Amino acid sequence: MTGEAASSRWGHVRMTERAIDEPHRAASPLELLFDLTFVVAIASVTVQLAHGIADGHALQQVLPFLQVFFAIWWAWMNFTWFASSYDTDDVPYRLLTMVQMAGVLVLAAGVPAVFTDSDYRAVTVGYLVMRAALVAQWVRAGIEHPVGRRTAFRYAAGISVLEVGWLLRLVLAEGGELRDGALVPVFIGLVVAELAVPRWAERARPTSWHPHHIAERYGLFVIIVLGESVLAASTGFQAAFSTGGLNWSLVTVAGAGLVLLFALWWLYFLQRSGPGLAENRERSFLWGYGHYGIFAAAAAVGAGLEVAVEGAGHHLEISAVGVGYAVAVPVALFLALLWAVHLPLAAQPVHPVLVLGAAVVVLLLPALAPTTGLAVVVLMIAAVCTFLVVASAVASSRRRGRESDPPRT
Repeated sequence: MTGEAASSRWGHVRMTERAIDEPHRAASPLELLFDLTFVVAIASVTVQLAHGIADGHALQQVLPFLQVFFAIWWAWMNFTWFASSYDTDDVPYRLLTMVQMAGVLVLAAGVPAVFTDSDYRAVTVGYLVMRAALVAQWVRAGIEHPVGRRTAFRYAAGISVLEVGWLLRLVLAEGGELRDGALVPVFIGLVVAELAVPRWAERARPTSWHPHHIAERYGLFVIIVLGESVLAASTGFQAAFSTGGLNWSLVTVAGAGLVLLFALWWLYFLQRSGPGLAENRERSFLWGYGHYGIFAAAAAVGAGLEVAVEGAGHHLEISAVGVGYAVAVPVALFLALLWAVHLPLAAQPVHPVLVLGAAVVVLLLPALAPTTGLAVVVLMIAAVCTFLVVASAVASSRRRGRESDPPRT
């Protein structure tokens, strides 16, 4: 029996890099289970943002939302790119991935305390658990794959140093040595260092991530964050039919939210990221990092729609204009970032002037809320995004027609 066969028998497969052109590469069942834990974390942070908006404290809640969402996104992203290069799906790999899942749930449990008491202890501990398991994965990759050893050990070292940094930030904040005014600058500094680790590590030797697998994984995460909009629409319809009579305002908001969800999903998947990443691997950092804004905006749309549903049902501390902006701002950011992030990879389905113009129109619509009502504003925002979908479909059809036309002699 060969050594490889013997190790496989005991649930261990030698970790080597996977081919970048592996046919039919798709997300594994373990990756889908991994994503399921992030559904909980994203739902928790989105609910807290929605509560803050409804109570009239939207601006105060944006910063903790962005901070917690960074921890969620960054942990997910690092696992995803590692798995694209080194997924062995053996027992050690599965167990370490499950440790990361446990860390996600610890982080999710600590989200309410962040928004109510500025208590980051559970969120930080959960984040450190996820990162420690990833360090173990990189160390294993460095030991078992000599060709990529330097890169793997660079990742392991960089992540470990930053784990100490996050822990020190927590300890100093709890002890009072780090004042509230210094917490945000320290956070930003640690984030910049986190973003720099992959660039530094990959200089030794690029990892063998699969472009179509990465594009699929990002698409799946978009569906997760858009799930909050599904929940908001469902809540709206439920409330509309449970008030004794049909509440048309709630029906309109819920229906418009559902149409908005469909439009944002459609616009995202019009982008052909897989071929673009395959042809422009050197631009993957810009594409990958830029998705933080896309994901956060999509999650915030769900929070805004939840507040819109609540506002259509009864009085809130925030005005109808404010609720309108809670929907419009993340939608506009989603549209603008979707265009900007995919621009370096491939031609856009619609002209950028049209996309950016639509984003500006969306931002102007909430001002109409006092005269038209909140439900109509949400409906008009959905209509603008639907118009973009139609324009994109027409432009894509025309482009395919030109490409299929025989050349003229």
